[in-house]
Amino acid sequence: MAANQAKAFDVEGQVQEVEEEIKVFDYAKRAQWLRAAVLGANDGLLSTTSLMMGVGAIKKDVKTMILTGIAGLVAGACSMAIGELVSVYSQYDIEMAQMKREGRTESMGAEELEAEKEKLPNPWQAAGASALAFSVGALVPLLGAAFVKDYVVRVGVVIGVVSFALLGFGWLGAVLGQAPAVKASLRVLVGGWLAMGVTFGLTKLVGSTGL
Repeated sequence: MAANQAKAFDVEGQVQEVEEEIKVFDYAKRAQWLRAAVLGANDGLLSTTSLMMGVGAIKKDVKTMILTGIAGLVAGACSMAIGELVSVYSQYDIEMAQMKREGRTESMGAEELEAEKEKLPNPWQAAGASALAFSVGALVPLLGAAFVKDYVVRVGVVIGVVSFALLGFGWLGAVLGQAPAVKASLRVLVGGWLAMGVTFGLTKLVGSTGL
């Protein structure tokens, strides 16, 4: 009787351990996707802002700056999507080829094979998520600059909203990656300022040469 109870207790403990492992795995998987989305948004934020600041160093009207930001958003989102599509498709092909080499596909029925394929990364979903994340980040400086006509005020507003967003993305990325949040946020902020400053300065220098 006692042995049966101990065995039942062990089974319940093992089931609980498996459930905990599944929860940890699911959380890790979600955190990985979220962190990738945050990094994509940060890329969109920083590259679009730097592009707008660089062109704005020469052309100070709001229309030019906004058109530059829109071009950066579209080009960057397409680039991110295509790069992610190619990368994930390559991973998908490699894993499918490995399954064929191991002979697993031959022993599977149509439904089972389809279920296995659904477990593999989806290239189109990855491409869409990457483009969306980049676009969300790129919209921040565009919205910051869109309604301000004065050049100096517009630049100040863009730097302010982008700095706030950089701190937020840095903090969120650190939390998802289980890293020190303050240090990571400041690192992202300083890196963003450096990128904007270098782009602005070099473009101003090249523009002053009359090229």
